[in-house]
Amino acid sequence: MRTCWLTKRHSSSCLLFFAGWGMDPEPFRIIPSQDYDLVMVYDYRDLQLPDLDALPADYRHLHLVAWSMGVWAAGLLLAEKREIFTTATAVNGTLTPIDDRCGIDDRTFTGMIDTFSEASQEQFYSAMLSDRAAAERFRAHRPRRRPENVLAELVSLRQAYRQHGPARDIFARKIVGSRDRIFPARNQVRSWGKENCTVIKAPHFPFYGWQSWDHLLAGARTYAPR
Repeated sequence: MRTCWLTKRHSSSCLLFFAGWGMDPEPFRIIPSQDYDLVMVYDYRDLQLPDLDALPADYRHLHLVAWSMGVWAAGLLLAEKREIFTTATAVNGTLTPIDDRCGIDDRTFTGMIDTFSEASQEQFYSAMLSDRAAAERFRAHRPRRRPENVLAELVSLRQAYRQHGPARDIFARKIVGSRDRIFPARNQVRSWGKENCTVIKAPHFPFYGWQSWDHLLAGARTYAPR
């Protein structure tokens, strides 16, 4: 696992972001953060948790946002550290990411590995977004990782899930994108329970619909695809 500070202004609050598979900081650098320092965790080829011991001492408030496969990774790795977070939000992911009813079905996940290519990676990016403007914005800031690196991460995630199984629920807030074509919305809702999640009209990659990370933390009502 790797970390990157996207914003560091010595604010009183910090947002810890667990990204999804295949990501790096590039797509997220353009999203502003006014009131939070922001550190991103990505690349799950290994599940060695970065040293977080200094964060609670350095910040008055520490917030967690996990997205896609990062929901499972955060739930697995931070279960014993839940008390250090002021808020914890899951976005378009579940605690059982490879699951026919509550995640991505096993056949689809295995097919992603067996047929992986640069072309299929581009198809995945397209499926993450639902409108042309957001897709063009993403492609202008697309991840810069090598395909073989991204495939290795996908294989490692499958192996790790088979080894560890479902993660623990450390999230007080769960956001489900009704237009998600990666983690089907019905599976997400089934996983969390209808009464425990907030459904918004968003694709799998929803981040360009919030004006800033601050708006994401403020509440799903601020979401406006653009």
